[in-house]
Amino acid sequence: MSRLTDNLDSIADQIRLSFSAKDTAREKALPLCREVIRYCSNAILTMHRQEFDRAKGLLQSARNLLNQAEQAIADYSELSSTGFIRDAQKEFAEGSITLALVTGNQPPTPDELGIDFTAYLNGLGEAVGELRRYLLDSMRKGDLSRGDELLSAMDDIYNILVTMNFPDAITGGLRHTTDRVRGILEKTRSDLTLVIRQKALEERLGEFEDNLR
Repeated sequence: MSRLTDNLDSIADQIRLSFSAKDTAREKALPLCREVIRYCSNAILTMHRQEFDRAKGLLQSARNLLNQAEQAIADYSELSSTGFIRDAQKEFAEGSITLALVTGNQPPTPDELGIDFTAYLNGLGEAVGELRRYLLDSMRKGDLSRGDELLSAMDDIYNILVTMNFPDAITGGLRHTTDRVRGILEKTRSDLTLVIRQKALEERLGEFEDNLR
């Protein structure tokens, strides 16, 4: 090695040490984030079974794991915006927002959840799909008592998302999520309207039959 590049070995050693430490942090955070997503998925399943206390406990476990993952990469700020952290935060937001809305509460804020705005907005959008599923389950059981309320919440979410007219590099692909929300909202409104009209018709037919007796 020439005298002009004598210091390259020490520079390379320093870089390797830095990359190695960063890789170790990443490898520690990855399985934690997978567990966060698993807990959130299970929480959503329990919500649809209306086991709300259990869902809350699963989400708290997810938050604890997310704390550990975030702590693992705390010294490497560039890892905080990587896909695996963002996905875990998004799933946590989706589960937390869905639980709040199906139990008749206000959605938590990004600060209350401890996640960034991009993950929050995408989680907010994903929650619309779960609200549709919850509403359809209720409709199949003949329960329309919260139909308008949940549809209104879905509508409010879409009206917020559609105003976030910023590049995908900033919003994490929110435009695609918003387009999906619009489709889900339109289908849900159509389904709910159809069921309400059908129920009203059945009630009128029942009254008519009663009058004939």
